[in-house]
Amino acid sequence: MQKEDESIQFSDDIELLPIGTVVKLKKVEKPVMIYGRHQMQTSSRHIYDYIAVPYPEGNITDDFNMFFNRNMIEEVLHLGYETAEEKEMREKVEFDIQSTRKQSKLFEQ
Repeated sequence: MQKEDESIQFSDDIELLPIGTVVKLKKVEKPVMIYGRHQMQTSSRHIYDYIAVPYPEGNITDDFNMFFNRNMIEEVLHLGYETAEEKEMREKVEFDIQSTRKQSKLFEQ
């Protein structure tokens, strides 16, 4: 179930979602649960907004991890647990993502 968004498009107008959020992705039948943000897929060396596992199965093996960017989300089925600490962490991760994207654009030139 390991999928890659070949075009790797980014959409900065959508806020990052909390850990534990269950989403329906475009072109993917099964819902997935987000368990990490700003993650590198080892095989491709690409950095993605999210890593998730099939829902309701959860973590099976690394082969079932799903890496994707926020533009791939079709629908939020369940929003994960939010606290002040979670919001603060999301803001930090968002800053890290934007910094990484700016750096990678510099290297592309």
